[in-house]
Amino acid sequence: MLPKDPAMLLSFINLKLRDFYPSLDALCEDMDEDKEAIISALEGIGYHYDSAGNRFV
Repeated sequence: MLPKDPAMLLSFINLKLRDFYPSLDALCEDMDEDKEAIISALEGIGYHYDSAGNRFV
């Protein structure tokens, strides 16, 4: 289950992307999570997914 707080979500997702997954798509598929919901939640606090860096910045 993903954290509900956007700041905690950012930290959690970036850690998982850095240490375990080669892409956001791979993370969402493996964890059975909604990619668009994650992107939307993090865009709400000013972050966007950088596919080249495989992280939210």
